[in-house]
Amino acid sequence: MRARFSIALTGLLAGPVFAADLNVGVEVPNLKVAEYHRPYVAVWVERDDQTVAANLAVWYQQKEGKGEGGKMEQGTKWLADLRQWWRRAGRSATLPIDGVSGATRPAGVHKLEFDDAKAPLAGLPAGSYKLVVEAAREVGGREIVRIPFQWPPAKPAHFDTKGDVELGAVTLDVSP
Repeated sequence: MRARFSIALTGLLAGPVFAADLNVGVEVPNLKVAEYHRPYVAVWVERDDQTVAANLAVWYQQKEGKGEGGKMEQGTKWLADLRQWWRRAGRSATLPIDGVSGATRPAGVHKLEFDDAKAPLAGLPAGSYKLVVEAAREVGGREIVRIPFQWPPAKPAHFDTKGDVELGAVTLDVSP
């Protein structure tokens, strides 16, 4: 009787297990330039040694379009312009990456939501990481921002940074 009571009480005191959440906001600024092209953007989580722990999003031209000289070309051709992501994960990835690849986005704030119960964060070991957002634009520049964070988070935390030209505000909210 005593053993059953303590086992039942242990189950009650342990409480429910909640998933950790990672929410990202990426602002694509509205640029006033003569020839505007939507940027290619890659969002990933990197380890301290700068290897990719998880690809979160890759936004690029999804359908064929006319390039220089009127020749048809695929948007994947220009993914190498996302230099950091390409060197670390892109060149070895099979595109499109299921659940990660998407079309380029217009100017505005774009929200991405993830939890540790599903890919790409499922199984991400505890440790120090950086959220990395890289943007590259045809007839424009390229830019990369990093936000360090701990995973899984012990308590809710908010982080933000801002790009100079190709990226606006980049936010990261983590919660246990």
